[in-house]
Amino acid sequence: MSLFGKVEADVEIKAPAENFHEIVSCRPHHISNVSPGLIQGCALHEGDWGNEGSVIKWDYVHDGKAKVAKDIIEAIDKKNNSVTFKVIEGDLMEEYKNFKFTVQATPKGEGSLVHWTMEYEKLHENIVEPNTLLQLVLDLSKDLDAHLVQA
Repeated sequence: MSLFGKVEADVEIKAPAENFHEIVSCRPHHISNVSPGLIQGCALHEGDWGNEGSVIKWDYVHDGKAKVAKDIIEAIDKKNNSVTFKVIEGDLMEEYKNFKFTVQATPKGEGSLVHWTMEYEKLHENIVEPNTLLQLVLDLSKDLDAHLVQA
């Protein structure tokens, strides 16, 4: 049994891809205002908002528990509306040696398709796949969409 894994999922949204990408890559600190039930806070620890190499601390609720994650923005691809976050500290590091989130928004009709990928290496084989975390980011995408469509 491999300790390396990958889970992926798509969610269709009404907002344009570039608007979704912009809030996730450049203004993630607004996400806690948009989806306070999922994300309680987002603070910049190093660097500047919207720049590769910046470090962001997230306070979030997962499986009913308050959690923390510190991520580095590993890559931002404005042309393809993609951003990759690598988790460097926090609750996920208790179960995973490595954990990366990539989110890409692609234009689809009048809205867009948001594709989330989580790539990880578990610390041991008894760790479950992060499917509930994947559901959290899909729910978050829908909350962001509702906000962007109203704006």
